Amino acid sequence: MPHIHDKIDFTVEVFIVYKNEVLLRKHDKYKIWLSVGGHIELDEDPNLAAVREVKEEVGLDIQLYHDGSELTKLDGYTELIPPQFMNRHRINDTHEHVSLIYFARAKTNKLVLCEKEKSDECRWFTMEDLEDKKYDLSDKIKMYARSALGKLSEC
Repeated sequence: MPHIHDKIDFTVEVFIVYKNEVLLRKHDKYKIWLSVGGHIELDEDPNLAAVREVKEEVGLDIQLYHDGSELTKLDGYTELIPPQFMNRHRINDTHEHVSLIYFARAKTNKLVLCEKEKSDECRWFTMEDLEDKKYDLSDKIKMYARSALGKLSEC
């Protein structure tokens, strides 16, 4: 999706866990391992964007993680699942993203990659894989992925 604003956009990132693995994908443009995610569109809240982006990019139905507190839903009022982390980072000299980082569970590890969503590679990582130097994962991605596995892995 094109940028909504010239200077800054809001995005979602989702670290999806299935059993004891977390899904990462190699970004088509930047050639680095990232989570699944993308821009929040004008007509959606961050929770809807997270679920939509995952379905579009990798074909998974997910359940966003939250601490278990009851979320109120009334006519015209909905409490949202809060992100686990947030960050602001520069994309280029003139544009930044504010990213809302969610954790989610998937009921399957079978991916259905969309033709329009290009990615060199998608892979399920174990905790040990995250430390393997051959993947050259950034410290930030490793930290988020380890945290997601710590909260959502099955014993």
